[in-house]
Amino acid sequence: MLSGECLCGHVQYCVEDRFVYALNCHCSQCRKATGSAFKPFAGIERTKLSLTKGQEALLLFGDEHGHDVHCQCCGSLLYSVVRNGEYVHVTLGTLTDEPSIRPTAHIFVGSKAPWYTITDELPQHEEFD
Repeated sequence: MLSGECLCGHVQYCVEDRFVYALNCHCSQCRKATGSAFKPFAGIERTKLSLTKGQEALLLFGDEHGHDVHCQCCGSLLYSVVRNGEYVHVTLGTLTDEPSIRPTAHIFVGSKAPWYTITDELPQHEEFD
């Protein structure tokens, strides 16, 4: 099991190190949610993530089928619920333990920040196939 937490430590979670995929998303929504050029995330079935602390401090943005989960105290984006509520996209920067997976591609590079240059050799996709 891997541990993760928000910036202030009020919300903590654990997740199995059995991620199905990992990507760097450059879409405008992920950039706005993170305040960064892209969001590195790893996808896993929702049932494999559980909150261990701070349930009362969660701030949800979206609906039950797809939403971002933030800490309402510090604003950290911890994960996004996606794919009709069946999967979560865990923001890799909130993990306190090292996952065995690494991002394998950049997605939504067609809308990436114009001031950011991708400098690695990972495949780049205009959208998400």
